[in-house]
Amino acid sequence: MVGVALPSIQSDLGMTTSSLQWVVSGYVLGYGGLLLLGGRTADLLGRRRVFLAALAVFAVASLLGGLMNDGTLLIAARFVKGISAAFTAPAALSIITTTFAEGPARNRALSIFSACGASGFSLGLVLSGLLTEIGWRWTFLMPVPIAIIALIAGLRLLSRGEERGEGGHDLLGAATITAAMLLLVFTVVEAPQVGVLRTVLSVVGVVVLFALFVVVERRVRHPLVRLGILRSAPLVRANIGLVILFGSYVGFQFVAMQYFQNLLGWSALHTALAFLPAGLLVAITSTKMGKLADRFGTARLIALGTLSLIAGYVQFLRIDEHPSLATMVLPGMVLLGIAFALTFPSLNIQATNGVRDEEQGLASGLLNTSGQVGGAVVLAVVTAVLTSGTQSDPIGGFKAAITVSVAFALVGLVVALTGLRFRSRTETAEEKVYEMV
Repeated sequence: MVGVALPSIQSDLGMTTSSLQWVVSGYVLGYGGLLLLGGRTADLLGRRRVFLAALAVFAVASLLGGLMNDGTLLIAARFVKGISAAFTAPAALSIITTTFAEGPARNRALSIFSACGASGFSLGLVLSGLLTEIGWRWTFLMPVPIAIIALIAGLRLLSRGEERGEGGHDLLGAATITAAMLLLVFTVVEAPQVGVLRTVLSVVGVVVLFALFVVVERRVRHPLVRLGILRSAPLVRANIGLVILFGSYVGFQFVAMQYFQNLLGWSALHTALAFLPAGLLVAITSTKMGKLADRFGTARLIALGTLSLIAGYVQFLRIDEHPSLATMVLPGMVLLGIAFALTFPSLNIQATNGVRDEEQGLASGLLNTSGQVGGAVVLAVVTAVLTSGTQSDPIGGFKAAITVSVAFALVGLVVALTGLRFRSRTETAEEKVYEMV
């Protein structure tokens, strides 16, 4: 909902393009920075308890965001809202993965979960377009009653009899990884303004913080992230895949919103309707992805989805001052919808398969962290390219910014193809063993 409202927020609060992206990045950083702690907390304290408590904070933060009159305070409210989401998201996903056994039942459940997310995304876009016409504040206030409804439903429907995990909180690990990710995104955002020396020093700081996090995780009794979980190649590929998928799309959406509304002069509703086909396609087809994953495997679906993602972005490299809805906008959005329908459920399935129940919150937290941090970093890069490019050549600047999303998607395709090679070798080995038997 917030994406469509960004130009109106910028105009009303007098924010620059660089500061405006922090309305998105503030949420993403709060979300991505604490997802690992949120997932581990859900495992330790109980998924139901964590989900409901964080959902209540989410409702309050949404209300505060709609009341702010200062850009800095709005970003702060978004940051708090992101923190609360960092606890609800892994708790919700791990509730599903521990309720349904690995295999067809879980795959179908995760497909329905993805369809619900896509439906919310599609409805959010349309509602945002309608509400922004009235006032952008309503895009912040609308989630409040929805969160309250979800809270009541959770109190009634979620089982109270879940077991708590054993262990304690790794606060030092949470502090170091959060600081590392905050500094990483801040470095990318500020690089064009602060010069090479300060950027290099910031990069060194990021490396040191990540190294310190690894040292802490290896030495503490109850680590935030059990590093051994990263030995799972499918889990690592799924995390990289979500960095690419979510990161490239958040960057693309930011550029498209600026292009449609600021350059072409489209209304918020017109812009929202342009994005609607992609969301509807995901909502309609995602429930079928579980069966496709059972039949063809997640690796093939991810590779095919990534190809569709690249094709969708390339469509928008044809932008000009008079874009064709029939030959550019609609085909591009359909391709992006196909990409998400194939890829997002498959990445969720791949990341949680083979993981013990007591670490499902951790696996979910890792996956969500990858997506959110990818979104923050790529958005920062895209914003820097867009800001510098549109000053002299608006159309060229928009194309350059979209090219960033294309480049990241190409990296994602390489990763997806390695998954296909790994799966092919595994299948060949299994066939040889079967022949020997």
